[in-house]
Amino acid sequence: MDAPITIDSVIKASRFPVKSDAERRIREAFTFAEKAHAGQLRRSGEPYISHSLHVAKILAEIGMDTTTLVAGLLHDVPEDTSIPLSEIETRFGEDVAYLVDGITKLGKIKLRGSREEYFLENLRKMFLAMAKDIRVVIIKLADRLHNMRTLEHVPSEKQERIARETMEIYSPIANRLGIGEIKGELEDLCFKYLDPERYAETKKIEETYLHHGKTYMDSTVKLFRQLLEKEKIKVLDISGRTKFLYRLWKKLERHDMDISRIYDLVAIRIIVPEVADCYEALGIIHREYRPMVGRIKDYISLPKPNGYQSLHTTIFGPNGRILEVQIRTEKMHTEAEFGIAAHWIYTERAERGWKSFFSRKREAQPKEPRGLEWVRQLQEWQKEIGRDDEEFLKGLKIDFFKNHIFAFTPKGDIIELPEDATPIDFAYSIHSEIGDAASGAKADGKIIPLDQPIMNGQVIEILREKNKKKPSRDWLDFVKTATAKSHIRRALRSTDLFSKEGR
Repeated sequence: MDAPITIDSVIKASRFPVKSDAERRIREAFTFAEKAHAGQLRRSGEPYISHSLHVAKILAEIGMDTTTLVAGLLHDVPEDTSIPLSEIETRFGEDVAYLVDGITKLGKIKLRGSREEYFLENLRKMFLAMAKDIRVVIIKLADRLHNMRTLEHVPSEKQERIARETMEIYSPIANRLGIGEIKGELEDLCFKYLDPERYAETKKIEETYLHHGKTYMDSTVKLFRQLLEKEKIKVLDISGRTKFLYRLWKKLERHDMDISRIYDLVAIRIIVPEVADCYEALGIIHREYRPMVGRIKDYISLPKPNGYQSLHTTIFGPNGRILEVQIRTEKMHTEAEFGIAAHWIYTERAERGWKSFFSRKREAQPKEPRGLEWVRQLQEWQKEIGRDDEEFLKGLKIDFFKNHIFAFTPKGDIIELPEDATPIDFAYSIHSEIGDAASGAKADGKIIPLDQPIMNGQVIEILREKNKKKPSRDWLDFVKTATAKSHIRRALRSTDLFSKEGR
């Protein structure tokens, strides 16, 4: 049985040293919340304050700042007790009160009408909160993760609805924020309640495979460490990593339930100090073990859309057994596990850049850090589409939840787009004037049609016609992004070519 959670365990879980002033604030918030929730119990029979502590511990583990931890401890006080938000603001400051208020407002979405209407309203509020202060949504993810961990205490008739909502809303948002650990655990917890038979089947397959493979993995980890250290590569950490169950099931589905065709069920993860060490370690491993053709992926030079960086290779390892190897720096590893939240670890030390971005008071930082431009794009896009529910849901699925690619401008700037995006989507993602004036496009120096999907990694050049200031109406038939569609419609309306009865 797990030991009872305490405020000491929350502070100990923090991923950066807690200074004395910060510890005082955290303990003061705990005392305040404990008193406010006195006498309240969870469905499990535990004191209600245990939930607040678990939320704060999750936030501490992913490296969030003191203000966010304090807000996590207090997040249910205004809604579940008689203490008003104004008292929280007086005691803990405006920033904490703002975050707590944001969580309270997110929690007030009630089921009205169809399930889809409820989800739409929930999504809209989540993304609006994210565009204003992303920490509100990170606290909400921690809150939902602990609620999913204790879902067995919820009446069975509610379990599926909560799990479905989590799978369709919270898990994709965690993925978009790059918080892989939370995304993976949420999906596994949902899988358990949404499809218990397949969950049990997948768990049995995994356990059987890992039982036979553990000895091999342990010996391979030891062998790889010796190999790299012999070549003077400093290894900060090396370990085996198993796949989350839901992701394993999705792969098994694609491979007719044949686990022998899944090469990354268990991966060896190697953590080294510098980027140069990553490539050197990759070369050493490839000299010793033959790589599989087409299975080498450089996510360091070309990160995934959520910021993930690592080198991946699949090799014929010791005894000819196929396995995946992942190589990354410590900073890349932290960001891979905790995504956007990981940057607090570094800004707590450096006190620059990221911290101002996470706050709603962002006037001092004119440009978002790389990988977070989509947050501001989201805010602008929501203003453009207004209350059009169908357009909102369609746009979310394409622009923010679909798999993404990277393309480059001729100057080497990276443009992130959903799969199947076209040169016109590319043009509008740079600037509306470039999109309006587009007359042609080149991919890697060759002319391509404007409706041809862009391939990952291509260099795209937009050809513009002098004095052309209006888009073609036909573009609406093939553009993919909500940003491109809204700009085209607005431009056509402004030139009286687009009637109110039109598209």
